[in-house]
Amino acid sequence: MSDSIVLIPTYNEKENIENIIRAVFALEKDFHILVIDDGSPDGTASIVHTLISEEFTGRLFIEERKGKLGLGTAYIHGFKWALARSYDYIFEMDADFSHNPEDLPRLYTACYDEGYDLSVGSRYSTGVNVVNWPMGRVLMSYFASKYVRFITGLNVKDTTAGFVCYRRKVLETIDLDRIRFKGYAFQIEMKYTAYVLGFSIKEVSVIFVNRRLGTSKMNSSIFGEAFFGVIDLRWRKATGKIKPQSELIAHTS
Repeated sequence: MSDSIVLIPTYNEKENIENIIRAVFALEKDFHILVIDDGSPDGTASIVHTLISEEFTGRLFIEERKGKLGLGTAYIHGFKWALARSYDYIFEMDADFSHNPEDLPRLYTACYDEGYDLSVGSRYSTGVNVVNWPMGRVLMSYFASKYVRFITGLNVKDTTAGFVCYRRKVLETIDLDRIRFKGYAFQIEMKYTAYVLGFSIKEVSVIFVNRRLGTSKMNSSIFGEAFFGVIDLRWRKATGKIKPQSELIAHTS
């Protein structure tokens, strides 16, 4: 039984899903994978089911949801699934190879060997490590992270990163049902909540490569949610509304 599981949300990723699964399973360290598929009409889930039945029973799993319900809710679903089992390290990773599977062991090392509670595969911790993104998108992402740091005081240079390793205790402490955002602001909210609750975070420098196959899910509304959501997060901290799940349960019981 592996101590680590990689969560991969999917929507129309038939061009990438088998290759990304094989790349993770080719690593020396044993990772399990949970695919959370939001009703992909292109047959992504069928590919995963075939791989489970023919090759990867007990290592590869899939949860299918009806409809495109958002990145944040997909990860929350995956977190709860993993917490119901015995995984100690729970990872977020994209299906499209923008995150290099070979960096997974480096994120694991930051938590397992170095003792951090959360490790972030960071595009901006040592400059700007982004390949094949339009310059406008690079600048938007880079300055969005600077804006988040300015408003919140969060000492993470890549606040919107979606390549992350969580220790189990972080996800057990955060009240996942109170995480509000569904788009990429979800990534900011999770990191900021962990920071407010006192967990240690390490950025691990990675190179982010824009997808070669399939279609990006990024749109302008995602950035709008992030822009205004950061102000809401800062207000929630100021008013004492970001609390460990145990305190919230004690308060309501």
